[in-house]
Amino acid sequence: MDSKFKPIDHPSDVGIIAYGKSREEIFANAAYGMFSLMADLNTVSPDQALNVKVEADDLDELLVNWLNELLFIEETKKLLCKEFKVKKLTDKLLEAEVAGEEIDPARHTLYSALKAATYNQLQIKPDQAIIIFDV
Repeated sequence: MDSKFKPIDHPSDVGIIAYGKSREEIFANAAYGMFSLMADLNTVSPDQALNVKVEADDLDELLVNWLNELLFIEETKKLLCKEFKVKKLTDKLLEAEVAGEEIDPARHTLYSALKAATYNQLQIKPDQAIIIFDV
């Protein structure tokens, strides 16, 4: 088992529990776990870096917005991300650097696509977060 996250069963969607010793680590591991549901990250190189900034009204919304912004980047830029450095995190703002590479079906093992991070069963605790994704 990966110590960053663990997949959880859900009747119609997929979910993860992301672990961390800080909120920054939890948010980074949530992103890592989400991309791990979409592809085998062992085959992805962190060749391209992007800065990501998201805002929200509270921490729950911030986590959902962060993950959905990364899904938007994956969808529009065809970028599989595998490294996530959260540089600034408050209850309403996240700034991070993410790194990955463009999807290459010949080299990357792709799993199922995710549509969105949801508020369904969303929980953020001091050492973990539970997130369910629409598939």
